[in-house]
Amino acid sequence: MLIWIIGFALIAAVGSIAAASLILLFPIEKRKKVLPWLISYATGTLLGASFLGLLPEAMETLSNAETLGATLVGIILFFILEKLIIWRHCHQHDCDAHNRAGVLIMVGDSVHNFIDGIVIAMAFLVSVPLGIATAFAVISHEIPQEVGDFAILIESGYTKKKAFLFNLFSSFSTLVGGILGYFFLSSMEKSMPYLMAVSAASFIYVAVADLFPNLHKYTALSHTILQILFIVLGVFSIVLIRSLSHSHSH
Repeated sequence: MLIWIIGFALIAAVGSIAAASLILLFPIEKRKKVLPWLISYATGTLLGASFLGLLPEAMETLSNAETLGATLVGIILFFILEKLIIWRHCHQHDCDAHNRAGVLIMVGDSVHNFIDGIVIAMAFLVSVPLGIATAFAVISHEIPQEVGDFAILIESGYTKKKAFLFNLFSSFSTLVGGILGYFFLSSMEKSMPYLMAVSAASFIYVAVADLFPNLHKYTALSHTILQILFIVLGVFSIVLIRSLSHSHSH
């Protein structure tokens, strides 16, 4: 199981950076056109992994009230963290985070990536299919976030090479979180359903607090239709991966 966690933590860490850096090779106008669809797709994968994966798994052990209570606590916790700028993700060029030092952005990213690693480890300790779906959701929502981080660092005066190296360095905290999560969570089986609910809260919070507001900037009917389609595609991707993974495990 540790090999699964390390493998998918590495894929999440390196894959999102590689995909984001490829996107940055496109002219800025084309990049602006692609980013909303990436954000829409990422939103679907986050919501799908939360409501179709993590929360149902937690409810198999906990009561509905306990699961929803833990999720509520998690949402409030991540709101407080974002207020303290410990965890901050921004996809808009004119947001407050862009006026802060690039190093602060990387610190926030490292904390979030570390949490992502723990989420991946926790999901794999429940089942391989849930772990794969969760890792896929992490990768999907990290791509547009990494694109935003590249823009922040370049705006802060970093060269493209240095911005890439900084992002790559911070992304490896996903691997650290995955390994530590494996050894820490394996001795806390009774706490895992609560942690799953809190982890689902982190996905829901990112989708609702960070990604949805960005999508609302695009008000044209054609944009709205495409956003909905990509969100549904993201949810369907989670359903498909979980279905295929379950069939393979059987």
